[in-house]
Amino acid sequence: MQKNKKIIAILPAYNAEKTLQMTLNDIPADWVDEIILVDDASTDNTARLARSLNLKTFVHDKNKGYGGNQKTCYNEALKSGADIVIMIHPDHQYDPKLVPEMLLPIINNETDAVFGSRMLIKGEAIKGGMPFWKYYANKFLTVLENSILHLKLSEYHSGFRAYSKKVLNTVKYNANSNNFVFDTEIIVQLKIHNFKIKEIPIPTKYFKDASSVGILAGITYGLSIVKVLGQYLIQISGLKKYNKFS
Repeated sequence: MQKNKKIIAILPAYNAEKTLQMTLNDIPADWVDEIILVDDASTDNTARLARSLNLKTFVHDKNKGYGGNQKTCYNEALKSGADIVIMIHPDHQYDPKLVPEMLLPIINNETDAVFGSRMLIKGEAIKGGMPFWKYYANKFLTVLENSILHLKLSEYHSGFRAYSKKVLNTVKYNANSNNFVFDTEIIVQLKIHNFKIKEIPIPTKYFKDASSVGILAGITYGLSIVKVLGQYLIQISGLKKYNKFS
């Protein structure tokens, strides 16, 4: 434990058999008390490998999507007594060696959530292999989200995140989407509840076995974000209340 805080790493997994071991190898063992992997009905041997590596493993009978996977991850982490939960994608697209930098601001009570950002250092995202269409879509959506939520984040779309127990016990993340827009919904929830968010720079890594969203799925994702932002504006205007934002 770091300063008497139980830290649990959650791994939302889907077909991560080829990258799981290298991800685990890079997680600083002295910074994490427990690792929980949730397999979202993979078609490979992710769950079998996870169990062979003595990870606390949960398997969905049917694929629930990225957001649905996170819900199970957070629910199980809280059941296990987590004070801080850090999400590490087992496809190794985010560098687990940065776990200490992600955790320290929460451990030291400086903030409530920490996001790894690929956009903080100018030009690094493109150098790391982020496709141009994805880079500019990321930038456009981030400007839109900042303008509506009045935040100053450099990126809303990174999956490398850490949350305090207080955050997860407060926001209604189980009411969020089961899809990728879950990550935006939880940011809106953080905004509504006045939680602090800190960003740290992280490298960008795109490679063959890393998961990635295609153009059509990216368009759907972008439209989902616009919808969530519209719901937020309706919520704060008092025209309608959404359970997930209460």
